[in-house]
Amino acid sequence: MIRATAIDHIVLNVRDPQISADWYTRILGMSREENAPAPGKTPRISLHFGVHKINLRPIAATQAEWFTGHHPATGSDDLCFLVDASPDDVVAHLAQQGVAVEVGPVDKRGAQGTIRSVYCRDPDGNLMELASYPSV
Repeated sequence: MIRATAIDHIVLNVRDPQISADWYTRILGMSREENAPAPGKTPRISLHFGVHKINLRPIAATQAEWFTGHHPATGSDDLCFLVDASPDDVVAHLAQQGVAVEVGPVDKRGAQGTIRSVYCRDPDGNLMELASYPSV
């Protein structure tokens, strides 16, 4: 038997990697990395935070360019990020950045217990849950 120990990276299908990279760096403080492309291919953009990585896959990319799932689509993801701010600070930050809060702050069940969450959407319509455990 094998056991998963961690997530190394995830891939988000996006309409425009530049717009998405800007949103995630501006809203969530992630750092952006652009890898030099292979000849004839477009650069790959990834986002980094902590020990985690998100690759931004252009939805128009072919399977030859980016190996992906059978039904790639934008706006179908639902991700929860732990943040280093209180829910009230998250709401204020989103307002300053012109990002609408969909729901929250509300209590939800996280991987390690009760979290306080604020929900918004990224540029592709993916649902983003920005959460913290009570100690923040």
